[in-house]
Amino acid sequence: MTDPNLTTPAADVAATSAQSTAAVDFANDIGPRNIGESFRLYTQRVRGGEVGALPAVAGVVILAIIFYSANSLFLSKSNFANFLTQAAPIAVLAMGSIFVLLMGEIDLSIGTASGVCAATMALGVTRNGDLNAALGTPTYLALLLLLVVAIGITARYRLWIATGVIVLGGIFIVTKLTQHAPAAIFVSIAVGVAIGSLIGFLVAHVGIPSFIVTLALFLAWQGVLLKFIGQGAAISTQRVDLINKIENENLSATTGWVLWVVAVGIYSAYTIGRSLQRRRAKLTGEPIDLVVLRALLIAVVTGIAIYVLNENRGRTVFAKLQGVPYVVPIIFILLVVGTIVLAKTRYGRYVYAVGGNTEAARRAGIDVKRIRLSVFVIASAMAGVAGVIGASRQGGVPSDFGSHTDQLYAVGAAVIGGTSLFGGRGKVRDGVIGALVIAMIPNGLGLKNLGSSYEFMITGLVLLLAASVDAISRRRTATS
Repeated sequence: MTDPNLTTPAADVAATSAQSTAAVDFANDIGPRNIGESFRLYTQRVRGGEVGALPAVAGVVILAIIFYSANSLFLSKSNFANFLTQAAPIAVLAMGSIFVLLMGEIDLSIGTASGVCAATMALGVTRNGDLNAALGTPTYLALLLLLVVAIGITARYRLWIATGVIVLGGIFIVTKLTQHAPAAIFVSIAVGVAIGSLIGFLVAHVGIPSFIVTLALFLAWQGVLLKFIGQGAAISTQRVDLINKIENENLSATTGWVLWVVAVGIYSAYTIGRSLQRRRAKLTGEPIDLVVLRALLIAVVTGIAIYVLNENRGRTVFAKLQGVPYVVPIIFILLVVGTIVLAKTRYGRYVYAVGGNTEAARRAGIDVKRIRLSVFVIASAMAGVAGVIGASRQGGVPSDFGSHTDQLYAVGAAVIGGTSLFGGRGKVRDGVIGALVIAMIPNGLGLKNLGSSYEFMITGLVLLLAASVDAISRRRTATS
């Protein structure tokens, strides 16, 4: 949602320096020559407080062992697929929240914002695209006004991709193209972009603390959702094939393996080629044996997952249920794109720079307000995607969509995954890992028929533990 050509060469230098200081993605620049040196350097960083996603990965393993010991069905083929689909909406919201958390900000409205996005999509696709008739003229005009204001904000800050998304979404709404599922899905994302631009403007330009803005909008979007749908009502999307398939249908076994080969092949070729290229150029980089080992481990782990998902999960041989759920490659694509944006672009360096040291970034020439606004745009755009996935999972959009624990779970998943609440440190992968931890808890407890009281208590304790690890590691990094 942002233009990579943001400011000055001096800003690039400062951003790269700040990102290194924040211990994000360039820790390997000290140049280990083999796996042994890499391991020693990694253990030194962990002892120095740079634990990254290690606690979350350990949490996944520990929870899996505990829940499997309590009930062997936890690691069954059918529960594995169900577990992945449960984690998907949280993972998407968490990946969006990470961009905001990197600024040292927070978005408490991301859950209810996803409800508004999903409701706009669902009304369009089920009411022949006539949102005017579905919402009533005053509410319809208010929606268009939001889009117009958002276009002005994003254009003012030169966020041209965001501007284009909102303009196209507005065209789809006015021309009633939202009766078609692809256009309706796009409108869900466009409304999310518009919501994010409004939040970002209030935080970055007006100067209202993000906690206050998003807490207020958390309540406001609940009211908007009730206005869109009605108290206690729901909009069913089960008959909309494209939306329903996302969480409820699977790729063929052949397609799953083809995608696996392509993804692993591209990743291995890129990482190995990059390591060899840097070594030939006499630049520091990861040792080739470590890169190859990591590629092999990723191939083995993901290959096992594909194999298990391609097994028949149906109760009988006559009712086959097999294949990778459609939502899994969607999450993978979002993960890859988000990682590239943060790790490989100038914009990503600026995000880390502003989050690590705002004043230094400003003095280096980075447009701090623009960067700060843009992360809220990205987060709410991801809320639009999560709204689509959530509607697919629930079979529709109820009037309380996203108003319970979604936003708390999104922030919690990011923090559990390793993203710092203090800004400047985190990766997109943290949202996915943290979402797996959070999804494991109700899944495992549900198999033991334990109530939601245990779910809330255990999830809260896990989040508190993750926040404590973040604070302690931050302190150790500062003193080392």
